Amino acid sequence: MQPSILQADPRANYLAHKPEIDEAISRVLESGRYILGRETEAFEKEFAAYLGAAYAVGVGNGTDALEIALRACGVGPGDGVATVSHTSVATVAAIERTGAFPIFVDIDPASFTMDPGNLNDTLTKIFDNRQPGITPTPKAVIPVHLYGYPADMPAILEICQRYELYVVEDCAQAHGAALQGRKTGTWGNIGTFSFYPTKNLSAIGDGGAVVTSNPNLYDRARMLREYGWRTRYISELPGMNSRLDEIQAAILRVKLRYLEEENSRRREIAQQYNSFLAGTPMTLPKEQPARIHIYHQYVVRSRQRDKLKEYLKSNSIGSLIHYPIPIHLQPAYKSRLKIENGGLPYTEQVCREILSLPIYPQMKEEEILHVINTILNFFS
Repeated sequence: MQPSILQADPRANYLAHKPEIDEAISRVLESGRYILGRETEAFEKEFAAYLGAAYAVGVGNGTDALEIALRACGVGPGDGVATVSHTSVATVAAIERTGAFPIFVDIDPASFTMDPGNLNDTLTKIFDNRQPGITPTPKAVIPVHLYGYPADMPAILEICQRYELYVVEDCAQAHGAALQGRKTGTWGNIGTFSFYPTKNLSAIGDGGAVVTSNPNLYDRARMLREYGWRTRYISELPGMNSRLDEIQAAILRVKLRYLEEENSRRREIAQQYNSFLAGTPMTLPKEQPARIHIYHQYVVRSRQRDKLKEYLKSNSIGSLIHYPIPIHLQPAYKSRLKIENGGLPYTEQVCREILSLPIYPQMKEEEILHVINTILNFFS
């Protein structure tokens, strides 16, 4: 049975903007142009302007966005790409689709994002001990801005510049998050976004985008999303078919106008959780100075996580675990990557303790208070 309070509610977001979304969909249907038309072109310009980037390229989904971004940077077979194991499996799937090999870096358990110190140690060991033809040569790093919180980009960039590595930001959960007044997706060479229905900026279906201020990377990304075409039917690169369709672009144009307002609402809900749950034995999210968390997820840590999750369910409250098993320990990857239990200690520890509480802009006050009181009752 579906809980009365959902962990996320895409339908509520649609209903909040229903007249505008319905009008946008009708506009597209009546236009007769359904792929790479005026809506996609307009959304690309509006989204790039919102972020402070020069260019955006609309694509089919967030996984394709990562693959296209990596390929635009020249990543391919034999290359290594450093990233985290505590992320959606899409991050690693995109790396492997280029033919490259994932190199895992442990996280900072306070932020759930890539630990720059561990990145530096990992890269130093590889470059000092690399055996050509055996160890993949790192060519790029993918910091993941998980749960809506920015990774430490200044420190990561300094390390990557030292080793002349591309930086591809995975912003699938960080639409509007910022560090030092600069939005995620604009720090590295190129950034990627997903518009999956539960995201802060969400399509009603799949969608994604690649953003950059580098004209060469932009040109390559545009060609890669559509068969490597610059001129129709002439492939200059071995590309793919990954196009943001006009209906989704039109929907995203509507929702983009409300993104800052809805991110602010998420932050308000998070502050209520922070205030009322501060006395519990849970570890709550914390923001460091100059980092803007947009709370795609509100993630707590508890040694009683599984019991708490069941207690919430028994009180008609939905919750989720993002993510229960690190990628390096999942069946599809464990035997190939050969990283044993304990290989990424902080990553493995947080996966045993994390729980995502309900959070979305249309949550009602009584629902927020019910979540809070239920958790307080559990710990009392």
